[in-house]
Amino acid sequence: MLQPKRRIRFLRIIAIFKIMKGFLLLSVGVSLLFLNSRAHLLDAIGDWAGDELALVHSRPLLYLLNQLQVVVAGGQLRVTGLVSLFYAAVLFTEGTGVYFQQRWAELLMVFATAALIPFEIHHLWYKPSTIAAIILAANIFIVWFLYRVLRREKRERPAPEKREVATVR
Repeated sequence: MLQPKRRIRFLRIIAIFKIMKGFLLLSVGVSLLFLNSRAHLLDAIGDWAGDELALVHSRPLLYLLNQLQVVVAGGQLRVTGLVSLFYAAVLFTEGTGVYFQQRWAELLMVFATAALIPFEIHHLWYKPSTIAAIILAANIFIVWFLYRVLRREKRERPAPEKREVATVR
């Protein structure tokens, strides 16, 4: 799986997966920012977001969201829309960088994906579902695979040659 041709194929699949997640979050963010005029729809989305984030079980998360809501005057859905757009930009950056085999993008993807795993475990614990388990397994695989790729590339890379500097007298 870590042979050069297979590695590139897996990296491109991961990149396309991240770009697709970015489009999904982009559509969520845009819809949350521009659906302010439909109160019943916004209430349904707010209830769904509260259930999905398991706010009932996480007082610290609820407190942080309430404080963020106070700071940003647009309300929770507006903040959620802005966060969705920000994270969509991160996913697009990761995806395109990994697709073009940039090492910085692989590092960014490892850290960004690994940072979300505890939240996904928390979500799966309080709201178990097949989709959540599949997403958690996919993200764990991505972190593991990219870690192995980065370690392997570091070992395969030749050491830089030392150049001697000529002194002028």
